[in-house]
Amino acid sequence: MPRQAHDLRETASLLRDLSGGHLLADRDFDADWLRDDLLDRETTPVMPSKSNRRFPAVSDKETFEWRHLIENYFGKMKENRGLAMRSCKTDRSFKTFISIAATVIHTR
Repeated sequence: MPRQAHDLRETASLLRDLSGGHLLADRDFDADWLRDDLLDRETTPVMPSKSNRRFPAVSDKETFEWRHLIENYFGKMKENRGLAMRSCKTDRSFKTFISIAATVIHTR
């Protein structure tokens, strides 16, 4: 997001055409409108409640632990300088570089 805007502002437009069984997110994305939107689309929101919530929402802690594995995987991907800096000139070469990096990680 440009400047100091919160990521939650663009969440609705990013999730508009996506579907899935669960959405794993951190507590920054804990908002009633987002939870309601996901439940309407039969997607289970898996995110811890913010500490300032008056009535904390229920979250599946076991499923949320999978988020840690996903974060670690992205961390391994970013060890490749080309991915971290997005130095590819085209989208196609960037996607190819992601595939190569994922292959290297899986062969370790």
